[in-house]
Amino acid sequence: MTDHHADRPEEVRAFFATRAATWDTKFPDDGPAYEAGVAELGLREGDRVLDAGCGTGRALPALRAAVGPRGTVLGADLTPEMLQAAVRAGRDRDAALLLADVSRLPLPDAVLDAVFAAGLLSHLPDSAGGLTELARVVRPGGRLALFHPIGRAALAARKGRAITPDDLRAEPNLRPLLDSCGWDLIRYEDEDSRYLALAVRRG
Repeated sequence: MTDHHADRPEEVRAFFATRAATWDTKFPDDGPAYEAGVAELGLREGDRVLDAGCGTGRALPALRAAVGPRGTVLGADLTPEMLQAAVRAGRDRDAALLLADVSRLPLPDAVLDAVFAAGLLSHLPDSAGGLTELARVVRPGGRLALFHPIGRAALAARKGRAITPDDLRAEPNLRPLLDSCGWDLIRYEDEDSRYLALAVRRG
């Protein structure tokens, strides 16, 4: 999905609203992949972390385990049904859940140590705006993990599509995009078993 036909917020909300109830049962084996993705953020006890576009909150238990009881875990999503599914799964015990658009977060500047974002990039109507907003709320030296439990090729195959050169998640497109938004890409993996782009907040 590319910027020129990216979803509008109401389309994203409608897409996920109808799928929220069965989302976790569709992908029951993703837990370990999420734990491994969270581990790449290098979180420490007491850190403050946001799961941007948290959905049903599959990453929240791993984020809570990483920052410990003194840390802060926030989960933000713009689809109420996804957050309700997170509550039903008991994941509101691991995080404070915010009904919020990742492009306009109700958070002060430089308040977070890290952001975890699973499958977020392809759903942002304005990818540069969203990544710039995430940079705003993260302190200099803080980290961003753009994650998916399977790689681009496997995901495209699952959807019956081919990867296109204009895919924002491809490294040649992603690196300059992140750079323009205040992030330095420090690691890029795109394998069948996972997609991970790790970036550090400049400043």
